[in-house]
Amino acid sequence: MQQSETQPSLVFFDLETTGLGRSCEIVQLAAASGSHYLNLYVVPPCPMQWGASKVTGFRVRGRRLYLHRRLVPTNSLREVLVSFLAFLRMLGRPLVLGHNIRRFDCPLLARALGGLGLRAEFESAVSGCVDTLPLARESLRGRGLRSFRQTDLVRELLGVDYKAHDALEDVRALQALYGALRPTAELICRQRFTLDAVENKPDISSVDSKEPPGRRPLRENFRRTVAVKEDEATR
Repeated sequence: MQQSETQPSLVFFDLETTGLGRSCEIVQLAAASGSHYLNLYVVPPCPMQWGASKVTGFRVRGRRLYLHRRLVPTNSLREVLVSFLAFLRMLGRPLVLGHNIRRFDCPLLARALGGLGLRAEFESAVSGCVDTLPLARESLRGRGLRSFRQTDLVRELLGVDYKAHDALEDVRALQALYGALRPTAELICRQRFTLDAVENKPDISSVDSKEPPGRRPLRENFRRTVAVKEDEATR
């Protein structure tokens, strides 16, 4: 996807994690910009939640990370984030885009960067962040779509299915989806935000829930949080 001289480059990014709460940890970080890709794995310091493992295929055994029962090479979280920063710098202060990242991925990224003293480096390496979920809602207003999950949008606009819940496949699909959306520069500007804007938000595991999470069965609780991550609700 070519950018004009006055527009920043675009980096599409996604995380896979040990769960869906604010205390979960990163296990995979992927980014894509045109033909350039980054895909790295981390052994998390806590166990995978059963529901997350079921959805993503990740399991941790003996300080090793497995994806669909295959051992994957891993790096420390610092190494992964430093590599991500280098990827961003290579592209000259790009915009970072992802689906539902304002509610989920960016708060986790902000916490990880802050914990390792890398927050300022990220802020200086990017022009801002854009969540493609509200971007798609505005771009496709009037189409009568019932779901704005990324998988459903890819199927609707591109006519294909792909292997979701793998960060690399997700960013590749999102890059293609963005090309089909063709948002205006004005719309992108309205949706731009910084990491500062996502701090001090409520835990996503209890968003839109009138009942304390602990009073619901575990399986139902995970199903509801997956709905938050993928935005299954009709809007």
